[in-house]
Amino acid sequence: MQSGQISDYGFLADGRSAALVDHTGSVNWWCPGRFDAPSVFGRLLDDGAGHWSIRPAGDYTVERRYLDDTLVLRTVFRTAQGEVALTDALALEPGARGHDIGVHSPQVLVRSVRGLSGAVPMRVHYRPRFEYGRTIAYLIERDDMLEAIAGAARLTLRASVRMTPGDGEAAATFTARAGTTHNFALGYAPTYDASLPEVPDADRTIADTVAGWRSWAGEHDYQGLYAEQVRRSRLVVQGMTYGPSGAVVASVTTSLPEEFGGDRNYDYRYVWVRDFSLTLRALWRSACLAEVQRQFAWLGRAMGRVDDKPVPIMYGVLGERDLTEHHLEQLGGYRDSPPVVIGNDAWQQRQTDIFGEAMDAAWLMRDKLEPLGTEVRHVLRLLADQAERDWKLPDAGMWEERGVQHHHVSSKVQCWVALDRAVRFGDRLGEPQDVARWTTARDEVRAAVLKRGWNDRLQTYTGSFDSADLDASVLVMPLVGFVRADDPRMRSTIRAVERQLSHDGLLRRWEGDPAGFLICSFWLVCCLALAGERERAHELFRGLAERVNDLGLFAEQIDPLTGEQMGNFPQAFSHIGLINAAGVLTDVERDPALRGLGMPPAHFSPTRQ
Repeated sequence: MQSGQISDYGFLADGRSAALVDHTGSVNWWCPGRFDAPSVFGRLLDDGAGHWSIRPAGDYTVERRYLDDTLVLRTVFRTAQGEVALTDALALEPGARGHDIGVHSPQVLVRSVRGLSGAVPMRVHYRPRFEYGRTIAYLIERDDMLEAIAGAARLTLRASVRMTPGDGEAAATFTARAGTTHNFALGYAPTYDASLPEVPDADRTIADTVAGWRSWAGEHDYQGLYAEQVRRSRLVVQGMTYGPSGAVVASVTTSLPEEFGGDRNYDYRYVWVRDFSLTLRALWRSACLAEVQRQFAWLGRAMGRVDDKPVPIMYGVLGERDLTEHHLEQLGGYRDSPPVVIGNDAWQQRQTDIFGEAMDAAWLMRDKLEPLGTEVRHVLRLLADQAERDWKLPDAGMWEERGVQHHHVSSKVQCWVALDRAVRFGDRLGEPQDVARWTTARDEVRAAVLKRGWNDRLQTYTGSFDSADLDASVLVMPLVGFVRADDPRMRSTIRAVERQLSHDGLLRRWEGDPAGFLICSFWLVCCLALAGERERAHELFRGLAERVNDLGLFAEQIDPLTGEQMGNFPQAFSHIGLINAAGVLTDVERDPALRGLGMPPAHFSPTRQ
């Protein structure tokens, strides 16, 4: 049966796909091949959609952790008969180290059971269901392997215990005695035009995968505050990176609800330009320039030559644009909370904030982009020109409202960012007349936001022009250098947002939002630190950081009343928020002169208020 809470899950990754393993030792989600591929284990979204469990036959308690500096999971079951350790990993390419991990992963899920004490009866239940639970595979015994074939997918399982096949599933029982090891390796390959799935030795594969992750971690030296939390979060972000392209997906799941019984269930296995500059900042702080350069190269290739057409707001991991959404009616949804969808119709929205997010990333990377190549220069000029042209238009906003558009303040601010960074690039990007145009438009955007985004009666910036509704998105204003955090208007806004939208340290996006949105909560940490309220900022950060699950993982949201994690899991945005907030706290502690000045590259804004 499905696990009770999203936070019950551990996260495995190999640079191409991800698997989720619950605390009972059941793999309930795996989409081999790439993050947005059809699942072969989908019990996360429906009991009948496939799983693979290994657990004690009787009662047990559980303790689990990641092996240090890895995404290799170790679960210890304690029973009346003894103790057993289950180690799970998605294999990295043999011998891959450092920045090469995840590029050519073999698409193998390995599991190893080791008896620690006593003699513990164990049960294995292997029940693959292909294409999101639609298809039951034929199970065929071949020598020492069990092959599952259906449609476009093929799985080959090698086990050190006898697996007894049945009707579309297989089972085994064995006893894990102290000092003994029982191994399982499951390889994936397409049914046609590919060789049989690789099924390597589990012990060697786990050891090599541990070495691969640790080699990557060893090349990334973060020296700031809250180093332990940042190290875990940067591993999570790396785990959500599609190795062949370098793109970072928003999450590895689809349709985990923001609210039980609601309709805000979305597929997040794609790459949003909206997240781009924040992702790059997080990598810039906690990883190294190689990841940053790959991210920017990916964006340029994904955008292609756009000319005067609207810039897409999101892409598939290889730069695909058409992400048309449809429902999977055969799945009942996480804890019976439909709909289950694949694809995301937000790809068709207009979100003018993306101009600033992409241009801000380019400015952060400017030293590595010099001299500007023809393609990069073309893309950046296009972003600036579209910000100049479209900033007056309403849009769906960063929260991707469906069926309605408003003049969102955060979108206008990001248009200002695009124009401001274009002006900073100056003659490296455009002719004098271009820079003059961008300067004029930048100043027009600023004046409009200061006039129409400010509600004098409420003494706060609001979510959209001429509105009385608060929205946590306005907290980006000081972070991008639009206004100082210690400006009286911004201080008043921070107080109003915290007073009306915060509960127990968790900040909702708007009034009526069903749960606290983690990245907004980390934005509040940044704003407080930059406004000089360092003690409160540290207190809030520590409180948020403690809300991870037992493995250090965040979903998108947390219910402030129950503490339950909600939304797709794990969520890159949440971990990126933690990394950037730790970075801002570090900046402010090391150099008090930076207070009020935002996250880099906003430190150097020529138009600070």
